[in-house]
Amino acid sequence: MRTDDLDFELPPELIASAPLAERDASRLLVLRRDGAAAAHDVMRSLPALLPEGALLVVNDTRVIPARLRGTKASGGKAEFLLVRAKGDDGRRWEALGRASKPMRDGAVVAIGEGLAVRIHGRDGMMLDVELLADDPRAAIERHGEMPLPPYMHRAADDSDRERYQTVYADRPGAVAAPTAGLHLTDALFAAMRARGVERVAVTLHVGPGTFAPVMVDDLDAHPMHAEWYDVPAAAADAVTAAKRDGRPVVAVGTTVVRTLESWAATGERTAETRLLIQPGYAFKVVDALLTNFHLPRSTLLALVMAFGGVEPVRAAYAAAVAARYRFFSYGDAMLVL
Repeated sequence: MRTDDLDFELPPELIASAPLAERDASRLLVLRRDGAAAAHDVMRSLPALLPEGALLVVNDTRVIPARLRGTKASGGKAEFLLVRAKGDDGRRWEALGRASKPMRDGAVVAIGEGLAVRIHGRDGMMLDVELLADDPRAAIERHGEMPLPPYMHRAADDSDRERYQTVYADRPGAVAAPTAGLHLTDALFAAMRARGVERVAVTLHVGPGTFAPVMVDDLDAHPMHAEWYDVPAAAADAVTAAKRDGRPVVAVGTTVVRTLESWAATGERTAETRLLIQPGYAFKVVDALLTNFHLPRSTLLALVMAFGGVEPVRAAYAAAVAARYRFFSYGDAMLVL
């Protein structure tokens, strides 16, 4: 796919910098793959829009407050984004870092009471850092900030600890939210259960690479980021049964698509994936997709175009812009059936 095909005009005021007061108050653009024109609806209609007996698959990753701000011994400011734990105790991490001046190996940055960061080296863009704390994971929760995407142009506040998290978030490890799930509520799940819609969870720990723009002309040349996923046995059995019985599998978000399709392609239920889905991809598992509106020139938009069709998705995005939908993480959603 040519990267230029992933471009679209977006007025900056349509980028949502904060969530709506109620999760399920978002607008919902419904795109049907049978060629029907896109329709405007609301998230609270989702249970009625899903086929009875469908299997809804969510990503239960939990966003950690991974942004740490501190002070070097020289008095200069430093900032870290914890990306991936290197052990179960949460003491050593791969991290992105920036400071007023380069940080040397062995340097210690004070974050807050009972927490400091020591630098042990660099591998490309990533720093190898050690958290100096009695209980590193508790210290992260106490001193860290939710890692809001840069396009929000604001610092995280206390409300983001709840709202930049799905109501079913369970397994800590993400540095970005699986944003399609931010719209879902217990009331919506109850309404879906009443229609016989079953729910299961997989996990994909979303990394900062999800926001990386495509910098090459041809998407085939894009160095796809790696993300860890897990398909529990119960979820694998439920998906297998749904496919056997002819019941549609509905993915809540592109992260669920990548998880299910990676498992289908490799047979590995727990692994790292670098799967790049673009137009021409033959989907093996997913039959419907709930997703937010994504950045131009992104692999996420390429995935949505692969599923919904390049021209239909391009037209749907144009319709969303014209109707003043809210875009990106805290924005509105699209359902592709």
